[in-house]
Amino acid sequence: MVDYALELLDPPAGERIYAVCETTRCLPDALQVIASCTIGNGRLRVFPIGKFAITMNRQAETPQIDGIRVFVDGEKIGKYPTFALWYTKDPLFDPRTRGTALIDELIDAGRDILSYEWVRVKVPRKEPWRSAVCTICSEMVPDNLLVDGVCADCRAQSYFEKTAY
Repeated sequence: MVDYALELLDPPAGERIYAVCETTRCLPDALQVIASCTIGNGRLRVFPIGKFAITMNRQAETPQIDGIRVFVDGEKIGKYPTFALWYTKDPLFDPRTRGTALIDELIDAGRDILSYEWVRVKVPRKEPWRSAVCTICSEMVPDNLLVDGVCADCRAQSYFEKTAY
């Protein structure tokens, strides 16, 4: 998928590419390895939409830019029954008995199971920020992430619970 998107986008050698991934499963890894798009370098955004799709675009100084979106096409996977069983999480797919057939079908299918479309991508603006202190936990966070002086963690969006250790 990444190779296909790059081929369609056809950027000059060495140009920085940006990507959006619509799943947390597998695809972000390919974007990081093949296209050098990472969350850390700001060139990869991951939205857990649940679609096996990516969008890639060139760097932009404008609020929007044209990009290419590549996705597994549900209408095309029927030609590859083992892949279809695996992709749709059908209980009839047993990796112990159909694993080799799945690999063979994927190799045979190549790009045949993919489709693409040209899309316009919203470019996130880099807002300047300064460090600020949350009025509840007293930890420092970027000021643009505070809402009424309170960080996301203290606004009940925490991913953890404090323990007594």
